[in-house]
Formats: sequence, structure tokens, C-alpha cells
Amino acid sequence: MSQKNETPILILSLLITVGLIAGGFWWFTRKSHLDLSKNNIPQPSSGETSGNNFASVQNVPSGLFNYGGSTSWAPIRQTVDPAIQAVRPEFRLRYVQPSGSNPGSGTGIQSLIEGQLAFAQSSRPILDLEIREAKQRGFTLKQIPVAIDGLAVAVNPNLNIPGLTIDQLRSIYNGKTTNWGQLGGPNIPIKAYSRRITDGGTVELFVQDILGGQGLGPNVEYVSTTTQALQKLADSPGSIYYASAPEVVPQCSIKPLPLGRKQGQYVAPYQEPFVLPNLCPGKRNKLNIEAFQSGKYPITRNLFVVVKEIGQSEQQAGDAYASLLLTEQGQEMIAQAGFVKIR
Repeated sequence: MSQKNETPILILSLLITVGLIAGGFWWFTRKSHLDLSKNNIPQPSSGETSGNNFASVQNVPSGLFNYGGSTSWAPIRQTVDPAIQAVRPEFRLRYVQPSGSNPGSGTGIQSLIEGQLAFAQSSRPILDLEIREAKQRGFTLKQIPVAIDGLAVAVNPNLNIPGLTIDQLRSIYNGKTTNWGQLGGPNIPIKAYSRRITDGGTVELFVQDILGGQGLGPNVEYVSTTTQALQKLADSPGSIYYASAPEVVPQCSIKPLPLGRKQGQYVAPYQEPFVLPNLCPGKRNKLNIEAFQSGKYPITRNLFVVVKEIGQSEQQAGDAYASLLLTEQGQEMIAQAGFVKIR
């Protein structure tokens, strides 16, 4: 065939090829509903976190699940849990108070071991004793960290003292230091307050990490709740108390005290500058998030969801609850509740 006759054939083949490609592209876009317009790309609605929200969590069981434990978790129960319920109505949560004892991490974990709770909330790690008891009953316990918290020390707002070292704090609560004058403050007797060690993980952590497991001194006066203790602090110039930082830092009637590992190297549990009591509640002190996350603040801890690994719906409920709190939405709401995000 001559070159003159080949040219129209080549042109016709090229046109057919282009037509087939264009037709295939048209068919593909119709089948896949693809829209290349930037303005028509679906965008997350307000409040969504790129699929990492309560609605996106898989394997959330249906049913009513009892839970309980640490009193330090109260802001999360009040703020985050109702939001979970609103999005996941099939996952019904019921907070249960222990019968015959005060609520706390220890009582919550014990109730979990005894089958009274589906999962527990704890402000301290699982103890070896609890691990052994669970094994005797034929299962293991798992702790899932979901937030960062710290212990804050509170004093009367009129007490003129820049801060305390951990050693000084220990000497107050083991009874060796009894007057603020011994610590460079005014000549005022120290009145130390605490909840009982059986009341929860906060006291257990304080006794273990600050007092070295030696127990509270005979000078310590016991209170039932943090609310009661803060009222006593407001009325007594020499008083001191410790509790979960979110329970202490925003309060108007007391002063959170900077702490340090060494003399003069104090780190405040609140963001500088300090909000004076006369400006509160119009303004409130906020947690020093950076110091908690970095470990500069000397008394920090994790909050845990404690799960019974037994292969039943209770385990699925505990795992699901932890997964919900670890979503971006859950972590943001934990921060709104006054704690520090763990991720």
C-alpha cells in the first residue's frame, strides 16, 4: 500500500483511539460519581475530626453497662460521657456508687473484680494485689491510659509562700514540719488535710510517690471530700490540701501552690500569670498543660480505663469506652474537662 493511502487510515485510527479514551473516561466518571471540582469535594462537617470521632469507633456493644471508680474522673463523667451517649445511644452507661464504702479507684477496681462493674475508671495503676486476685478468679486486668492528670497542692490564698519542694511536702504530711515558719513562711501552724487512703487513687498515689509508702502522719486531719477540704482551706490561714489538679486549679477560694524537685525551682500547676482570687470567677486559673505533658511539673499521673479481659461483653464495653476517649473528639473533650490530652 502506498504512503498516500496509508495517511487517511492512520488519521482514522487516531480519531478512533481518542474517542475510545474519551468515552471510557466519561463512563468511569459517571459510574464512580467523581467530581474534579475542588468546591464539590466533600468536607467534614463541623465537629468532625477526619473520621476520628465517636461515630467512627467500631465494635461498640449495645446494652446497659455499669461503671465507676475514681472521683478524679468526675469532670469526665460530667462532660464527656453525656456526649458519648448522645452519639452512641446504643451504648448505655450507668455510673454506680459502691455500697458501704466511698467511691475511688480502689473500690472501683475491686467492684470490677467482683463482677459488679463492666469496667472501672482509675487515677492510678493497677496494684500487684489486684492483679493476683483477678488471676485467682480466672482472668487478667488491663489498664488503658486515656488522659494525663496531676496532683495540685492548695493553701489558703493569704499564705505568703512561693512554693514547696517535694521533700518539704513530704515533711509536712509525715508530721516532721508543723509550722510555715520552718519553710520560710509566716509563723503559723500548719494544718494538713487529706482524704483517707481507702478513699481513692489520689491518696494512694500521694502516699506511694510522695511519702514512700510510709503512710500519713498523725498530724493529718481527714476529710470526706475535696469540697469539704477546700472550704476548710478558705477559712484557715495555715491549712494545706492536695487533690487532682482540675479539682484545685480553677477554684476561687484557695491558692494552688507551685512545686519543685529542688529549692527555688518551682513549677506552677497553673498557666502564668496567676489569676488573683478577686478576679475570680470572671477569670479562672487554667492548667499548665505544657508542664504536665513534658513532666516538668513534679507530680503527674495517667488516668486509666481498667478492663476485665474475660472475652465477654464487659470487656468489649471497656475497650470501646477507652477507644471513644482516645478519638480526637474524645481527647478534645477531655481537655475541655480540665485534663491533659494523652495523644
